[in-house]
Parts: sequence; C-alpha cells; structure tokens
Amino acid sequence: MASKDVFRVVTRGPNGELRIRDYPSQEPLLKMHTQVGVDDCSTDLDLRGMPVFRGLIGPMPEGRNIIRYEAPDVFESLTKEWGAAKTSRSRRRPKPVVEADVPDQV
Repeated sequence: MASKDVFRVVTRGPNGELRIRDYPSQEPLLKMHTQVGVDDCSTDLDLRGMPVFRGLIGPMPEGRNIIRYEAPDVFESLTKEWGAAKTSRSRRRPKPVVEADVPDQV
C-alpha cells in the first residue's frame, strides 16, 4: 500500500471556480477546521484513522498519495455532474439468423 502524504482541500471560490489547495501534512487542516472524528470504515485502508472535519466531506482517496476533502457544495455539484454524465454503452446485437437454403419437400 502506498502511503498518502498530500492533503487536498477543494472548495468553491466567490465566482464559482474550484479552488484546490494541497498541504504536506494534516497539521494545517487541524488548525483551520474542527476535527469531529476519525475515519474507521473506508475501503481504502490508508484512509482509516484519518481525521474527519466539521464542514468538509472526506477523507476520500484521489490517486495514489492524495487524501481529498471537499466542501459540501463542491461534493454535491461534482456528484451530480458525475451522475449525469452520459456513458456510451456498447450493446451486443444478436447476430442475424441466416436461414440455410433448404429445398422444399413435396
């Protein structure tokens, strides 16, 4: 397992653009946000024990070494975009049945 060593916070700026800020440790986040618990159920084992902050969604994995937290409005909008994205589904079409020429029996 790769250790996660970058803490990323994604918020929305005043004019609607995404603001992404990376931190080398959790210390700056602990100073800016109130910790309300620790993650104990993530399927990504590297995230277990990571702090959970009031007002942020996360932790969630992003790539090999990034721990991501998002503001609730960012999480909601990105989730809606992800859910609304059209995926092109490939359909398997049944092969047409070719009837063999069988002489009529009389």
